Amino acid sequence: MKRFQPLIKDICMKLSNKQKQFLKGLAHSLKPVVLLGQNGLTEGVLAEIENAISHHELIKVKIATDDRETKQLIIDAIVRETEALAIAKIGHIVVLYRPSEAKKIELPRK
Repeated sequence: MKRFQPLIKDICMKLSNKQKQFLKGLAHSLKPVVLLGQNGLTEGVLAEIENAISHHELIKVKIATDDRETKQLIIDAIVRETEALAIAKIGHIVVLYRPSEAKKIELPRK
């Protein structure tokens, strides 16, 4: 996981608005892959998010909490632990993107 860190930080820090919009468009038709329940963010949930984002690059996660502050803390923890980029937050859904070495998603030029 740590071997991707420089690559991920370089790409995530330099995503243009056009690239973010492109990713949002791709994510529109996706269903949430991981659902956080009453237990919140556990090691098992983080492992499942890590597995899904490694395989798909772009995923949706549904966070079942009504408290905005708690939801934001959970999103921040997911982003920190998975080293992904939160592309969009709409309601209870967060869209996460992390490029892989296989480059399954080809981003448009800036």
